[in-house]
Amino acid sequence: MKKYLLAAAALTLLSGSAMAQTVLTVNIEPATTWVRNFNPFNQTSSRQSTLDFIYEPLVVFNRFDSNKPVYRLAESFKLSDDLKSIDFKLRPNLKWSDGKPLTAADVKFTYDYLKKFPALDFVSIWTFITDVQAVDGQTVRFTLANPSSLAAEQISQLPIVPEHVWKDVTDPVTFTNETPVGSGPLTEVPRFTGQTYDQCRNPNYWDNEHLKVDCMRFPQLADNNQMLTATADGTLDWGVSFIPDIDNVYVSKDPAHFHYWYSPSSMVAFLFNLETANENNKKAFNDLKFRRAVSMALDRKTMIDVAGYGYPTLNEDPGLMGELYKSWSDPSVKADFGKFATYDADAAKALLDEAGYKDKDGDGFRDNPDGTKISFSIIVPSAWTDWIDTVNLAVEGMQAVGIDAKIETPEEAVWTGNLINGTFDAAINSLPASASPYYPYKRAFSASDKGKTRFTAQRWFNPEVEKLVTEFTHTADLAKQKDAMDKAQRIVAENMPLIPVFNNPNWYQYNTKRFTGWSTKEDPFVNPSISRTNPARLLNLLALEPVK
Repeated sequence: MKKYLLAAAALTLLSGSAMAQTVLTVNIEPATTWVRNFNPFNQTSSRQSTLDFIYEPLVVFNRFDSNKPVYRLAESFKLSDDLKSIDFKLRPNLKWSDGKPLTAADVKFTYDYLKKFPALDFVSIWTFITDVQAVDGQTVRFTLANPSSLAAEQISQLPIVPEHVWKDVTDPVTFTNETPVGSGPLTEVPRFTGQTYDQCRNPNYWDNEHLKVDCMRFPQLADNNQMLTATADGTLDWGVSFIPDIDNVYVSKDPAHFHYWYSPSSMVAFLFNLETANENNKKAFNDLKFRRAVSMALDRKTMIDVAGYGYPTLNEDPGLMGELYKSWSDPSVKADFGKFATYDADAAKALLDEAGYKDKDGDGFRDNPDGTKISFSIIVPSAWTDWIDTVNLAVEGMQAVGIDAKIETPEEAVWTGNLINGTFDAAINSLPASASPYYPYKRAFSASDKGKTRFTAQRWFNPEVEKLVTEFTHTADLAKQKDAMDKAQRIVAENMPLIPVFNNPNWYQYNTKRFTGWSTKEDPFVNPSISRTNPARLLNLLALEPVK
């Protein structure tokens, strides 16, 4: 009877605490229905709330604060003097959400696991490291393939998983991890339906003292229009979507509480799959003159003003630096190649004529110099209305110079999968923002990442660029890093593997009616976007407090 009464009392307390839970309603990704997948290594169909919130990083580097390290699972790291190895020291007494100890053995297991199953290694970490050892229960030592001043940032990009769970997973690539055991603040999934799911407090989170949000709720929203409705009616507390005319359709509804802050972020570019299975398109795509002509056919300013409502930042830099990395830009590169990244339809036609692209079959569109047909679709996620409008403008520009281009709108997960697998002809894509151009270059041009990430979708690789990107990490001397990046951007600009058009804003809407503590333009303590490419979203979450 005593046990029964204790159990009943506990149930009453749990029920009461559930009723008093603070629930943060957020939007990260569009979806027509939710699929229960929390595999942190899955780049296509896992929920975008998995990384950071279920699996906490070793360290978060805050690019809004001079890229300073904010220690999470790790309490410190130390690079060797020769930059050939790095030690991470974990916090003491860490636990997984199921109460079992989280130790250096789990970290070693994770990286060894990626070596065993390279399909999981979405940053190709085993081209960067050669060995990992658990020195003791708290300390992990990584031996580097090359000296690197950026080792901590590179290694911290991957999630750490519990050995006692994952060692028994026979096929980790398809494993859906429906009931995750994690290390982050919100690991429990008490409710999951096709229309909504909740992620709630990890009972064993090491930093529960600073976590003031009990649950995040994810309503299923299919596209930007549904996201707009949910944002404008105050349903969402934290959003990451394109909202046209945001001052009128959102802020004006409740100026005291409805806010946004857009800062320059990821570069958006058009690209061709240089390894497409369509042999006729492949001939054109691999011709530099064709790529340059397409670039000159794109009216970037109209894309920004019409499709983007003026929010994006123009990017006419063939070396991909743009406004975000302007301090790294080599002016001579833009002087030599900038005309190919600037809208000029007449010059595009002239270059196509010069290269032998003529309409040989009389259908109104240009063919390859050997007479074979060029015809392709540009893929863009069906929910991203601003990008759809951007692609439609690009198609108009290409057709105006005689190129048979069309638009295709798969769901986001399918689009991502196509980019990763190479099953497409052309696409619009983006590269994640970082503190320096090293990371976008590393993600876009590393041959070892091919087939693992959407950022290598163009399948253009250059050994000299890879060598220069590696050299960038061999030193902490900014002048030497700048020299390496000057040489790399010149090669990229000369070859135009990506066609930049603009830099997206850091999409971020927030509602102060229920929660305070947000990172804002007036107090920009961290990158506040909830996008899965931003680990610092964890820090924004931990700063929030419910309005009393």
